[in-house]
Amino acid sequence: MQYGICHLSIVPLRFESSDKSELVTQLLYGDYFKVLEKRKFWSKIKLGFDAYEGWIDNKQFTEIDEQQYVLLKASSPKLSIDLVEFVQDKDHQLNPILIGSSLNGLHILNHSHDGNIIEGIKPKSNLIQTSFLYLNSPYLWGGKSPFGIDCSGFTQMVYKLNGYKLLRDASQQATQGEALSFIEESEPGDLAFFDNQDGAIVHVGIIMQDYYIIHAHGKVRIDRLDHTGIYNVDKKIHTHKLRVIKKII
Repeated sequence: MQYGICHLSIVPLRFESSDKSELVTQLLYGDYFKVLEKRKFWSKIKLGFDAYEGWIDNKQFTEIDEQQYVLLKASSPKLSIDLVEFVQDKDHQLNPILIGSSLNGLHILNHSHDGNIIEGIKPKSNLIQTSFLYLNSPYLWGGKSPFGIDCSGFTQMVYKLNGYKLLRDASQQATQGEALSFIEESEPGDLAFFDNQDGAIVHVGIIMQDYYIIHAHGKVRIDRLDHTGIYNVDKKIHTHKLRVIKKII
């Protein structure tokens, strides 16, 4: 088994081994993984954080050994909390990194960092404050950064920055936590899931106070939440049909 770590700010993970293939998620700086299959130009990997699989360009990661991988997986995450900051390499060149980047592998990559770090488990009440850091971020299928993010990438990153682990896709996240029977039972930080006409869960957002919800739809935005679903405050229509509310923590 081979292993790797992302040494660049943000790297695409694709459904197939081609630059033209669908973006399924992104790696941020410091994300580590197992290499399931290695080809000449591409590798199929399994992320250490959420076990998500996809194809990465071999030029966009650094190989590590099994011991380094095990130590990274066992360590308490230390994450960058500023929107954009930098790490410095051995040649004193600056490399940009984005909010939510993992800094546990700095020594492996021989990089230094003197920016702000967040670590440990934060109170549930901190989730909404963190979500505001992504407000107005444009929607991007498979995205995980303030410069492009999808609905489940948004919820995953907000929870991650507060010390909690969510799976990657909305349908996967819906398998976690405890289901609530009514909106009235929810509290800020709980997740609301929405389905399509076929009953498949396709959207997720974070519940706020007073029946508001923050979610990624066109951009990270705040709308109303009721028993029907999401009521878009700009279009004055319901855009998503409520399926279930889950209390994760």
